[in-house]
Amino acid sequence: MADLQLKTALQTLGHTQALKDKSVQPHSFDFQFEEVPTIIQAFRRMVRGTEFDISEMAITTYLCARANGKRFTALPIFLVRAFHHGAILHNTTLGIRSQKDLEGKKVGVNRGYTVTTGVWARGVLQHEHGVDLSKITWVLSGDEHVAEYQAPGNVVAIEKGKKLEDMLISGEIAAAIGVKVEHPDVKPLIPNAKAAGFAALQTSGYYPINHTLVVRDELLEAHPGLALEIFHVFAESKRGYVERLKNNQIDELSTADQLYWRVMEITGADPLPYGIAPNRQMIEAVIRYADEQDIISHPFTVEELFARGTHDLVA
Repeated sequence: MADLQLKTALQTLGHTQALKDKSVQPHSFDFQFEEVPTIIQAFRRMVRGTEFDISEMAITTYLCARANGKRFTALPIFLVRAFHHGAILHNTTLGIRSQKDLEGKKVGVNRGYTVTTGVWARGVLQHEHGVDLSKITWVLSGDEHVAEYQAPGNVVAIEKGKKLEDMLISGEIAAAIGVKVEHPDVKPLIPNAKAAGFAALQTSGYYPINHTLVVRDELLEAHPGLALEIFHVFAESKRGYVERLKNNQIDELSTADQLYWRVMEITGADPLPYGIAPNRQMIEAVIRYADEQDIISHPFTVEELFARGTHDLVA
């Protein structure tokens, strides 16, 4: 057993399973995994109390945390990818014929304004459909992970005792991001959303990043080779998963597996690339969206978001 034991919060995914079952192990430290009921709880515990040495984290939560001086830094390891065209539902009885018809209306957001799905979905509205986000009142069902964050003036909290799902069905809000509703009056705002996401990947390389990995700054400072070793063990764990996916050696494909398989089919490449270089376009996009949506007060450079010694790594 290594002397350095690092408390780690990480989902068990196809590409992290080898770390969890210890078939891939680091040399200079050991992961001390703490299982949390949902990984979202780990994000909050990390940004509010720095409770973990290493933690998975939603990328816009990380941007917001960095903007507010939190003492951890990301490695260019991107654990979850997703398309968000289908995250927006709307009430079909309100006469919304185009995405721009949301202007002047109330739109719900599941949990906080800085939630990554919300940021990417609003980016789709703005950049693909010309929606002026400042003309929408955003109604939140929860608070922010980063307690210090102050949302813009057109962001409001839900009224006590109400639920976004009920408000969407009744027409009190015109649309909502990140909720699940089965009702005849509620439909996706963007038709054929899954196809729209894959089309964006094919035409422009659009492939949103949801989660990254962060490490406490004190550890990175005390152990100069730690970031490199973490990157390499995550890459090794992922490599086996991608090979199994490519060779149809996974018996039951999860929703995520199916997504990554389709991405691999479209691109002919690793569906979970690590490193700045293969992800620069999407890192720059999420920085731009976070800046435009007032989640950060000024844009970061890509390199300043990631630990020294990892900028040239690719896996």
